[in-house]
This record gives sequence, C-alpha cells and structure tokens, in this order.
Amino acid sequence: SSTIPPADLDRIVNAALNFEVPLVALSDDGSTDDPHLLELYHGPTLAFKDVGARFMAQLVGYLGGEGRAPLTILAATSGDTGSAVAQAFFDLPGIRTVILFPKGKVTPLQERQFTTLGGNVNVLEVDGTFDDCQHLVKSAFSDPILADEIRLSSANSINIGRLLPQIFYYVHAAAQLPRGSAPLFSVPSGNFGNLTAGLMAKRLGVKCRGFVAVTNVNDVVPEYLRTGVVRPRPSTPTISNAMDVGNPSNLARILALYEGDVDRLRKDLIGSAYDDDETRECIKRVYRRTDYVLDPHSAVGYLGVEAG
Repeated sequence: SSTIPPADLDRIVNAALNFEVPLVALSDDGSTDDPHLLELYHGPTLAFKDVGARFMAQLVGYLGGEGRAPLTILAATSGDTGSAVAQAFFDLPGIRTVILFPKGKVTPLQERQFTTLGGNVNVLEVDGTFDDCQHLVKSAFSDPILADEIRLSSANSINIGRLLPQIFYYVHAAAQLPRGSAPLFSVPSGNFGNLTAGLMAKRLGVKCRGFVAVTNVNDVVPEYLRTGVVRPRPSTPTISNAMDVGNPSNLARILALYEGDVDRLRKDLIGSAYDDDETRECIKRVYRRTDYVLDPHSAVGYLGVEAG
C-alpha cells in the first residue's frame, strides 16, 4: 500500500512542525475585522518555507528506502528556500543537498545559514539571478546523462512534495479565526508556490473571500491578471529579495488549476504590486500605529490587504 500508517504520519508531522505558527491581529483590540499576520518565522531558519521543507525532508527520509542509490536534492534559492532546505535535509542519511544561489542577492544571514553547514549540504554561488539558478536546476532534470547517472529530486516548489505542505498555512490560519469567518488572503509572492497552495486549499474547502497576488516590482502575475498576457522578464533586485522572480514557475500550475481561463481566475484572485519606497513607508506606518515591525516581504503582503 502507498498509504503511510497513521502512527508514522503523526511522527513525521510532529518532527517537522515542532514550532508555533500563530495568527496575530494588528490592532489594539484583536478584532477579527483588522488585518492579521500568520507568523511563519518561528521555525529553525526563521523562514516561512521551514514548514514545507521540513515536512518534505521528513517524508523523503521515511520513504527513501535502504539499499537505494543516494538521492541528490537540487534547490535554487533567492534566500529563504536555501536556508530552510539546507537545514531540513542536513545529515539525513542517503541524501546529498545542492543549493544554488545568486551571488550578492541573498541576505548575509541567509547565506550563512546554508553555506556553513558542510556535511551533506553543498552550495554553489551563481553569477546571475534567481531565475538563472532556477534555469540550471530545471536543465539538470532534463539532462539525459544526469538522469542515467544521478538520482535527482528538487526541494523547490517545482517539486509538488514541497508545495503541498504549504496548504497547511491556510487551514491553520482559518482554524484560528471565529467559526464562519471568510478571510481574504494576501500572499506576498515571488515564485508563487505559496499562493498556488492557497488556491488548492480553497479547492479543498477552506472558506475564504479570495486571494491577493501581491508582489514587489517583479509584477509578472499582477500584470497577467490585468492584461491577460504572460510576459516573463529579467528580475529586478528589491529590498524584498526573496520575491525577486521574473519568471515564476508556479504560474503554470495556477493556469492549469483554472484551465487557462483568466476570467475564472480573476473571480478568486486580484493582483497588486509595490516598489521599495511604498514598502518602506508601510513598515514605518504600521510600526507607528501598532509597534509591530514588518519585514519587507510582510509589508508587501500588508499593502495587498489594503488593496483588497
């Protein structure tokens, strides 16, 4: 049977999700009408991708099977994926992890998180952008020589096993609101795996009013929602660096979910985009009002709430 026994699944979940994921109201009285933030930074690398990466790593370790050829995990990162994946797969038997990151385009803390582990974690610095790193990963999977010689998998959201655990965000957020609530989810987005998981959660029955696809100036998806035309382009560096993606691979999954019908998609999803000055101003404004310090990515998401 392909079904994981319940006791084993409980162990996998408890090992992966061993930290809190609270929903915090940004208001004085905690009103459900005010914006809320799902704090996904309480994991070991302070990245929201700890949830998906740790669950995938535990599952891969469980299903790896003794006696099989070693598995090489390839991952491209604009910052948060690299640290989360490296920590999640560190020291797992029979697994080698290779992280590709764009030179000078991740934060110093994130870079140290995945370059200092050693062991089964190998890191390659690429003189280019995240899109270049992602292209190299995709090229590796289409290389017939590599396919014959190396057992490959990915820990980017191109691997559905990394994306599906992110459905948890939306179920968990909805569960912390009063019964009957129908939230609007604003999702700060780069490669759009998180938002794709949200749209899947809605299909699975999570009640919500819809979603905001909110980006920095790398606005391929908001532009698509506005014009109906997909126009990938080189990414532009911003202060919300983990979202600096000019050719988001998960847009293909979103289009498949909606059978390429942009009008159907627009019923569930609106788009908005903000530059660095607007992001900085949002951080200042929210701090003055609430004493809560938004990071640049969360600030972009907060601006999406206001737009929605």
